[in-house]
Amino acid sequence: MMERKTMLVTGASGFLGSRIAAFYREKYDICAPAHGKMDITDRDSVESVFARIRPDYAVHCAAISDIATCAEAPELSWKINVDGSRNLAEVSARYGTKCILSSSDQVYFGSTLQKPHSEDEDLQPGNLYGREKKMAEEECLRVNPDCVLLRLSWMYDVRVIRPQEHGDFFRGLIPKLETAELLEYPVHDMRGITDVNEVVCNLEKAFALKGGVYNFGSPNDRNMYETVLALFRGMGWDTARLVKNEERYASEPRNLCMDLRKLEENGIYFQPTVGALIQNGRR
Repeated sequence: MMERKTMLVTGASGFLGSRIAAFYREKYDICAPAHGKMDITDRDSVESVFARIRPDYAVHCAAISDIATCAEAPELSWKINVDGSRNLAEVSARYGTKCILSSSDQVYFGSTLQKPHSEDEDLQPGNLYGREKKMAEEECLRVNPDCVLLRLSWMYDVRVIRPQEHGDFFRGLIPKLETAELLEYPVHDMRGITDVNEVVCNLEKAFALKGGVYNFGSPNDRNMYETVLALFRGMGWDTARLVKNEERYASEPRNLCMDLRKLEENGIYFQPTVGALIQNGRR
């Protein structure tokens, strides 16, 4: 019998980390230390945990991901999002642990390119969270060139709903379906929306990736209005309730859609946004 490998998961009480820990618990020995057991902003604290459990894999999901919170508490968010990530990457390198870190499509926020973004773009993120994630990527690869940074998009889950979790696409939409209100979506806003369960299932495949940055989520070639319209049509819902918002982002169109070619060249695939939304909407 093969010896079970150990997976360290940070942020295991959060949206992504909790699902990773639950999904892989039958295959790996999961170590999911709470903040009191391992402070990622304290390198010695991280080293102490690694010395004790010697993980084969470290999956770093802990972050302050709320854009408004980052802006309100920049020093704290920088310590967690940048310093904490660098500590995990650096200690992983010392212990020979394969390190997978969560980044974000927010690194593309502020770009004027109106096409899917590739990993090698020159980036100047337009919000603090995006800048922190970009710096975290650079710092992690500096101290550990073998670590893998996954740029995640907006995620949702229709299978497991925890009341304390932040809202997502479906949790925002479902209550509105029970009303008669019109639903307004912008036409100058494009982004991928990803089923978190696809992220979780594909995570293990990411262990084999070479060190670097990878877009990791569902592709989408529609703006938000077109995306929701396609969902409504696929579900047989009343499309007359949908209204185009042609003003929001009109002066600075937002496009966070990601080019998945690099990931697909490594044999990892995600369903397109609309198809996955319709499939999940029918659950």
